[in-house]
Parts: sequence; structure tokens; C-alpha cells
Amino acid sequence: MGKINTLVFAGGAIHDWRGCSEAIIDALSQCDEFQITKVEDDLNALVTPKLDAYDLIVFYYTVGQISDAQKNGLLNHIASGKGYVGIHSAADSFRECPEYRAMVGGHFVTHPRYREYQVNVVDSEHPITQGLVEFMVTDEQYILDYDRRVNVLASALWKGAVMPVVWTKSWGKGRVFYLALGHDAKACRHEMFRTLLQRGALWAGTPQ
Repeated sequence: MGKINTLVFAGGAIHDWRGCSEAIIDALSQCDEFQITKVEDDLNALVTPKLDAYDLIVFYYTVGQISDAQKNGLLNHIASGKGYVGIHSAADSFRECPEYRAMVGGHFVTHPRYREYQVNVVDSEHPITQGLVEFMVTDEQYILDYDRRVNVLASALWKGAVMPVVWTKSWGKGRVFYLALGHDAKACRHEMFRTLLQRGALWAGTPQ
């Protein structure tokens, strides 16, 4: 198998997406499997056929508006059998687009203050979380409204309720991996963020 041709797409109105995308690319660059291209803040990069060369889309974006051509380009590309990695605010992009939210598997509702909290591994058999145990992060915890059919791999408590932190799902023939961690560049350089990102990208970028 050749390299996983990967597009790291970063932008939006909120978050240090430049610092975060640099940390994301640094983490993925530690793996020989990825051939990485970066696009900043240009949603027209999603219009068909501009994604055709990519096996994997790694998405760090916040809020924004997506056109039908951009939406269809992205969603149809993933459904054709490609991979999508959504990081942190990828669940808070395109709030008026239910189809995009459906692909991701959930959307942002609110967040408590930036703080230290524990992440618990729910499924230690999945290739992404295999052998991992609970760990501490200092990050912004996303409280999410999510599709209960997603495969939750890790979670954290919020007001006594269990809230997903990592999940996988399918979109057509494609694979979707969502990682709620990664509010800022420091959080994106956390050892466990890097491990989960690397493993999740490998999983999503490998055809079913």
C-alpha cells in the first residue's frame, strides 16, 4: 500500500487554527504513512473534483458557512470510501448544515471552562485505543449532542453525565473519526492527543 494522501484543512473564525494545524501536521509527520498537503481557510478546496487526489481529510475548522457545492464535494468524497478526521471544533462547523453534522456524528452544544479533566477509554480493543487507559488532559471539553449510534471509544464526565471524547462511524463507504480534544496548540501537542490523532488518521485513511 502506498502513502495515505492527506489533506489537512484548517480555518474558521475562532480558535488558533494556524497553531493547531501546525501541531496536527507535526504529529502526522511522525508517521511515514502520510503524504500531507495543507489548505488554509479556502472552502472552495472542497468543491468537486478538487478532493479527488486525497485519501483522507483532516479537518480543523470552526463555524462558517458552507455552500451546496462545497458540502456535496466533501460529503460525497467521504461517502465514496475516503476518510475524514474531525478535530475539536469540526463539530462546531456549518451550524446550518444538517448533512455535515450527520456525517460528523454530532455537534457542539457548550463547554465548561478550560481545565484539567480525565478522559476514560471505553473500548480498549479498537485499533485506535488498543492498550490505552485513562489519562488527564488540560483542554476545553466539548459538550455534544451526538448520534447514539456512533462507536464511542473514549469519554469524560460532565456534571455527572458521560460525554464522548472520541468516536468512529461510517459515512457511506467512508470512515469518520472524531476527536473532541484540541482547543489550542498546547492541547494539540499533548502526547495522548498525538497518539489518538495518529491512530485515528491511520484507521480512517485505510479503506474498509
